[in-house]
Amino acid sequence: MLPKGILIDLDDTILAYSAVAEPIWKKLCQEYAGRMDSIQPERLFGGIKKMSDWFWSDKERHKKGRQDLNSARRFTVSLAFRELKLEDLSLAEEMADRFSAQREEEIFIFEKAEGTLEILTRQNISLALMTNGEAKKQRNKVQRFNLERFFKSILIEGEMGFGKPEEAVYKRAMMELDLGPDEVWAVGDNLEFDVSGPQKLGIFGVWNDFSRQGLPSGSEVIPDRIIYDISELVEEGL
Repeated sequence: MLPKGILIDLDDTILAYSAVAEPIWKKLCQEYAGRMDSIQPERLFGGIKKMSDWFWSDKERHKKGRQDLNSARRFTVSLAFRELKLEDLSLAEEMADRFSAQREEEIFIFEKAEGTLEILTRQNISLALMTNGEAKKQRNKVQRFNLERFFKSILIEGEMGFGKPEEAVYKRAMMELDLGPDEVWAVGDNLEFDVSGPQKLGIFGVWNDFSRQGLPSGSEVIPDRIIYDISELVEEGL
């Protein structure tokens, strides 16, 4: 049985966000390595990935960086250039900006996501969209894919000044749906933001393992349910 309400994540739950990143980086590394004689594309890609993984591994850097993704990417690519002893840092910023633009262009909605949201709303299940990140970028995604029509509440970190996993965002979502913790589920791909945070308030946490990698070894977060696509939430075939 589905709950009265569902708090749903945006990126990598409704929209394919991570899937487009690596191909874009590899394409850009191929191009920019061709403009420099001292580096191979694979090494350039490895250097950028290393610095990106380091940057986003820290909670405070993550929180600050997701509010200005373009600047965060310029920073990490410039760090990679320095570590690889590539002197033209203007190319680093140019490369980062091209990635940012291309990534936004290539994001797409998961094949069954729209149909799932239509079924849930048809079944009178109240939906709240909860997403971290910049106000403009996230709001543009919502409008671009015409998602407003499905949600009674749309909560964007950059518009509110707070976001997941802060308790305030889940409480606000429930308040706007007029439902309690035992009447809603939280669904998303981030174990901390979409499962652990809600579970602390007594909300049923559903982990969307969209990449099918399974729980990390030794994970302290145990989802109440694991799905691989949000279409699994509904009983009707899509």
